[in-house]
Amino acid sequence: MNYLRITRENIDGEHICCAMSGKQALQKKEWLKQRLDEGLVFYRSEERGKCFIEYIPAEMAWVPIEAEGYLYIDCLWVAGAMQGHGYASDLLAECIRDAKAQGRKGLCTLSAQGRKREFLSDPKYLAHKGFTTADTSACGIELLYLPLVPCAEPPKFKDCAKQPIVEESGFVLYYTDQCPFTYYWVPRVVEAAKAHHIPLKVIHVTSREQAQNVPSPVTTYVLFRDGKFLTQGIQSDKKFLKLAGVEAQ
Repeated sequence: MNYLRITRENIDGEHICCAMSGKQALQKKEWLKQRLDEGLVFYRSEERGKCFIEYIPAEMAWVPIEAEGYLYIDCLWVAGAMQGHGYASDLLAECIRDAKAQGRKGLCTLSAQGRKREFLSDPKYLAHKGFTTADTSACGIELLYLPLVPCAEPPKFKDCAKQPIVEESGFVLYYTDQCPFTYYWVPRVVEAAKAHHIPLKVIHVTSREQAQNVPSPVTTYVLFRDGKFLTQGIQSDKKFLKLAGVEAQ
């Protein structure tokens, strides 16, 4: 398999390996363009399909962590026909090579205890690759890391991510433009909430500073209910109504 690095020069003409296309992909590309100058790397298979890794210097990551000197993996995704060929290992190896070239302490990313959760890295795969737990949030989401230098201090969550709670009652949703699925589904959830008179407050996170202080370890999409963390899984309108106890028509 050959691989391609997305750059400011080629991003408009290249696909970004996502299940979403059209306006959703364009929104994601705009978000990527703004991050490229901050050191973000989007590295994918030349062959079209869901096979890519996206990472960034942890200081620039849109998550509330303290991980100076690390690279943070936003997303490592190999799916469908791309699975089972060692491509994930290729992508991770490139990230490790780049981290060493930059003199980084190691890699870190989000996962979760137990079974794999939606939109988080596979804990079993990362454990196989040498990642271990650096920190754990009260909601069960873990910050995993792979040190690349001796005695590297483990990264950790900020306090706001360790105890993910909000003060408001009803539903509270934080999201960014990092994932194309949010562009598609968030407006539909908002309309569903309005139609069924379901209390819903939506916070669109539009800056790194804001993201690094979100009261959750995940910022791409996080849903609270009555102050408590509910899910990081991006909800369709029907799934949201089910969570709210409303039968969709």
